[in-house]
Amino acid sequence: MIGKKINRIFAVLMCAMMMVIVFPITANADIGPKASVRVQFENMGDTLCYGTLLSKTDSTGPQSAWDGNEEHIYNYNLDPDIWRAFVEYEDTDGYYFLQIGWKVSETKEIAWTYYPPSSFKILLYYPETDQYIVSGIYEKYAFDTYYTVDMDGIDIGSVDYNDELSSNERIDAYRSYNYRIEFLSLIARIVITIIIEMIVALFFGFRQKNQLLLLIGVNTVTQIILNILLNVINYQSGEWAFVFFYVLFEWIIFALEAVVYCLLMNKWTDKPKKRWFYIVYALVANTISFGSGMVVAHIFPGIF
Repeated sequence: MIGKKINRIFAVLMCAMMMVIVFPITANADIGPKASVRVQFENMGDTLCYGTLLSKTDSTGPQSAWDGNEEHIYNYNLDPDIWRAFVEYEDTDGYYFLQIGWKVSETKEIAWTYYPPSSFKILLYYPETDQYIVSGIYEKYAFDTYYTVDMDGIDIGSVDYNDELSSNERIDAYRSYNYRIEFLSLIARIVITIIIEMIVALFFGFRQKNQLLLLIGVNTVTQIILNILLNVINYQSGEWAFVFFYVLFEWIIFALEAVVYCLLMNKWTDKPKKRWFYIVYALVANTISFGSGMVVAHIFPGIF
């Protein structure tokens, strides 16, 4: 009787899954990758310099342009004077400063790791001389987008760059996708997900060596497939496709893991469990790894 009730519950969950697939709202699961734009500066001197990305749109994720209301100042990591200098910059193409910036003379990098703008300009500000230098327009070309700017020989421009009136150069960036970092991030996501699910497995009473090896093997395979497919899909098809397939793949992984556990786990235990037990484990493990991934993503945004 209990088994039949659990089967009905599982059927309801599967129906809910299909509704989420058809009407996706958000795209988060396990320790999945988070989009980023990174701009690295080569041959940059030690002169005090701050940098930001100007956005084509006036908001992205939690970042937004200042609307003039003093209560809406969201100065995340800049001194007030630097924030004000960026706010007062008027871009000739109408791109927006979204109230976030970096001390690039120190870090040699702009690392926008949470909801970066899709179309942007690179803007540098030198407070000692009150001067700006700006780039052309660039696009986010991959889930983790990398650009490099060679500052060798760059002459600092005036506050308002004008092609006709100024002989100063704009900064130019070139794509520099870092496959090494992507590979290390993939490994980190897989390892952390496996650790989380192993802890959940122990709480569920899984102690047999073969059971734990099965859990490790299944999670390793599913996480490798998940992360590779998501990166490829987003790189080639954009964010809407990424959102749809993120939701789809996560539910498929839950269903596949539940089926595998139902078929194999009882073969390596002296105390066989009902099928519903393994379904509940798969659901709980994936839910906890999802929640943990959200927390870890904010702590280590560079990896996640």
